[in-house]
Amino acid sequence: MTAPAVAGSIRRRLLVMLIGSAGLLAVLLYFVVQNVARQVAQQSQDNILSASALSVIDSARTVDGELTVDLPYAALSMLDSVTDERVFYTIRFGEEVLTGYADLPRVTAAGAEATHLSAQYLGEEIRIAAVARPFSTDLGRELLEVSVAQTLSGQRESLARSSRLALSVGAGFFALTAILALLIARATVRPFERLTASISRRGPTDLRPVTAPVPQEMAPLVASLNGFMNRLEASLNRSEEFIAEAAHRVRTPLAVVRTKAEIIQHNVKRQENKAAIAEMIAAIDESSRTAGQLLDHAMVSFRLDRLAQEEVDLRALMVATVDRLRPMADIADILLETGVADAASVKGDPILLQNALQNLIDNAIKYSPAGTAITVALEQEADGARLCVTDQGPGLPTEAQTSLTERFVRGANAAGIIGSGLGLTIVEEVITAHGGILELSNTTGGGACASLFFPSA
Repeated sequence: MTAPAVAGSIRRRLLVMLIGSAGLLAVLLYFVVQNVARQVAQQSQDNILSASALSVIDSARTVDGELTVDLPYAALSMLDSVTDERVFYTIRFGEEVLTGYADLPRVTAAGAEATHLSAQYLGEEIRIAAVARPFSTDLGRELLEVSVAQTLSGQRESLARSSRLALSVGAGFFALTAILALLIARATVRPFERLTASISRRGPTDLRPVTAPVPQEMAPLVASLNGFMNRLEASLNRSEEFIAEAAHRVRTPLAVVRTKAEIIQHNVKRQENKAAIAEMIAAIDESSRTAGQLLDHAMVSFRLDRLAQEEVDLRALMVATVDRLRPMADIADILLETGVADAASVKGDPILLQNALQNLIDNAIKYSPAGTAITVALEQEADGARLCVTDQGPGLPTEAQTSLTERFVRGANAAGIIGSGLGLTIVEEVITAHGGILELSNTTGGGACASLFFPSA
């Protein structure tokens, strides 16, 4: 059987796509969480800095034409209460620094709304919030600017914790989605596996349509498969019917021709004519037997498609078959007898099983010399039942034993013996359909043994 060309795996492709998507989503989730955490931390710090700056500027008053600013304790303590960051501030009136850190980077405030800026100060990164408000004094009208700054080391530590948390969330999300991807891939491929198992469990001649429910996406595939099997079954049926009809039509005229040939042989006086007619009769017999075997093979193939499951008594079947073929053995001066006859039974088709045993006994009669014996025995073994046909003929050619069950193959010792090469083929097809094994071997002292082994259920 030619192996199909394999172009990747649906399950692997689905896993790669799902896990790849999960990885991208996990990375995206990590950066989203980290960005949100950074924005939240930045917004929180900006709000506190803005509140602190507004608290300071709200404390400014003009008294008797002079500007006074009372630096409220809460304005800066609210920054210390949140983190352990260092805090800086500057208060300017116009270009004059009233108090605070004069070298603190100046931020041009837009007005009452706080303006924020990130800068470097004293070797550290800081965040500045600045507000401005106009005041009138004896010197004129100027802007009062209040800048409040705070270092960012605590914020960076907080962001590092948030980053680790985001990494953990991303890894957890990826692990969870990877597990889900495995389950989804398995669930997606399972209908294909069930369909494959359902078809692979069938016998070689079981061409029934697939009726099990399948997903919508698989319906066209199953419909095509069922259509193919229907066409194949119809083709096989036509072939079997043709063979059966051809064999039937050939056997009848051959029987008439053989009868006429025998009559002519009795009336012919010359020996060379008698020999020629004898050869013609032998050819007619061989053709008739081949036609009969073809008919039997067609019948077997037809019944194998619809294999019966009856309880078959193997001992009764053996006795009936031996009794049926004993007259043929007597004509050939061969003793056909039964040996061990243990009680055994098997589920299957009694007609096919009898046909298989009959072919084995018929082969033994054909190849056994006159004056010998054929023994048919049924033995119950530990792991099953064995039906044996043992003869005292020339035995089986050792080099060809494995090929004797192929169609139209005969051994080297079959020269001059009428046969079609289909008998053992039929036997093997029948025993295989019943879950058994055909075993061929030579016996010690000469002769062959053909056995049908039925394993215990």
